[in-house]
Amino acid sequence: MAHPTQDLLAAALSLPEGERLRLASELIASVEEPYDDAWNAAWLEELERREQAVRDGGSEGNAWAEVRARILARLGAG
Repeated sequence: MAHPTQDLLAAALSLPEGERLRLASELIASVEEPYDDAWNAAWLEELERREQAVRDGGSEGNAWAEVRARILARLGAG
């Protein structure tokens, strides 16, 4: 049985980086909820907290390859 999502992903990954970023932005925008000031403020606060943790040496973060692998595993595509 064909997997259209996997076919689309393979096609998208073959695009130049700029086109992949544009496609990703369009896909995310297509599923985002209406603008919510409280949610955006909370998200910005969380991002600032995480940035400060990195600056303070309390967090080194994770390599993109590791994060991507975990995401794909959770989605059942890895």
